[in-house]
Amino acid sequence: MPFEFGSKVLVMGILNVTPDSFSDGGRFFTASSSAAQIDSMLGAGADIIDVGGESSRPFAEPVSIAEELDRVLPVIRLIRQHSEIPISIDTTKAEVARRALAEGADIINDISALRFDRDMISLVRETEVPVIIMHMQGTPSDMQVDPHYDDVVAEIKVFFAERLAWAGENGVSGKRFIIDPGIGFGKTMGHNLTILKHAAEFSELGCPVLIGHSRKSFIGKLLGLEVDDRDVATAAISALCAQNGVSILRVHDVEKTVQAVRLAEAINQAD
Repeated sequence: MPFEFGSKVLVMGILNVTPDSFSDGGRFFTASSSAAQIDSMLGAGADIIDVGGESSRPFAEPVSIAEELDRVLPVIRLIRQHSEIPISIDTTKAEVARRALAEGADIINDISALRFDRDMISLVRETEVPVIIMHMQGTPSDMQVDPHYDDVVAEIKVFFAERLAWAGENGVSGKRFIIDPGIGFGKTMGHNLTILKHAAEFSELGCPVLIGHSRKSFIGKLLGLEVDDRDVATAAISALCAQNGVSILRVHDVEKTVQAVRLAEAINQAD
């Protein structure tokens, strides 16, 4: 791992190069807008930039490998012109991940937990980069139809234990993985709140934990807020996560979350 987990909570800035993401679809689809957002996140203190070229919002349509590459590779090159900040590539496609790593990406972020592309495990085995695996009930096309769990936290932990065991059987050490419980991916508002309340339990699996709660619909439903008005609430959740064993927070508004987690850490360290 290229990070020292535990010294501070890492803030991952989201850079969606898509026309249809739920929050910022189309907003950073041009080179100039991407460059401005990169500068903004770097200035705000981002620890990682997560680049994605395919929306994973509910009912999103898939895109081709060629289209995804056309979206993400120029942005990765652009980031590398500005900074040596770690870059994660948000993709379920092995070829996209491979090309992104060749252009300077440092982390694979696979929302399918290496399930959608059979070649992804081979790529992971060939490289030494950290890999983020996420829990999702179903697929983006059907995950929010009728999500159900008897015990959401326990079932997600079983899922990750099985995925880590499978990776080990395929020659990849569990120490390579970061786990993401998948807020909003096949979960109701109640499921999301329970995951956040018990976030510390996921650390029992021996992997760093990432939470991606930024601007999610459960915040809007709970507080009656539109997507662009959810950053303060997102930062509040970030502070709680920082006190609950979470290692990485994936967010749109880096500045507010950096402020929130640094305050939370200072409180944690006070006598």
